[in-house]
Amino acid sequence: MENLKEIEILLVEDNPSDIELTLRELKKHNLADKIHVLKDGGEALEYIFSKAYSGNDFNNIVVLLDLKLPKVDGLEVLKTLKSNQRTNAIHVIVLTSSAEEQDIIETYSVGVDGYIVKPVDFDKFVKAVSEIGLS
Repeated sequence: MENLKEIEILLVEDNPSDIELTLRELKKHNLADKIHVLKDGGEALEYIFSKAYSGNDFNNIVVLLDLKLPKVDGLEVLKTLKSNQRTNAIHVIVLTSSAEEQDIIETYSVGVDGYIVKPVDFDKFVKAVSEIGLS
């Protein structure tokens, strides 16, 4: 798990309690040196596409994406990332309170790498990151 420390994590979450809990767990488990918190879907797309157009490599980026976001919802963020040649390789793990089968099916059909229902089981998170080849 050593090279997990090199991952840049983009936490796209609007709930302050969920942000605090996730940041605490990420730091507790030394999973990332770089964590960026983006509080809505529009902010996430702006941040990612500004990096894409400046030629950044996305091999070590993981997006932890809530589905219920202001401005641009998480599903639309996912669809936008996966439909763009520059950003479609970004690893996205949905981190949401929705356990609805339709949400799960739709996100996987678009190309999500993992789907975790809050509250987060951190072992499941580590397993999801491992399965996408970043551990």
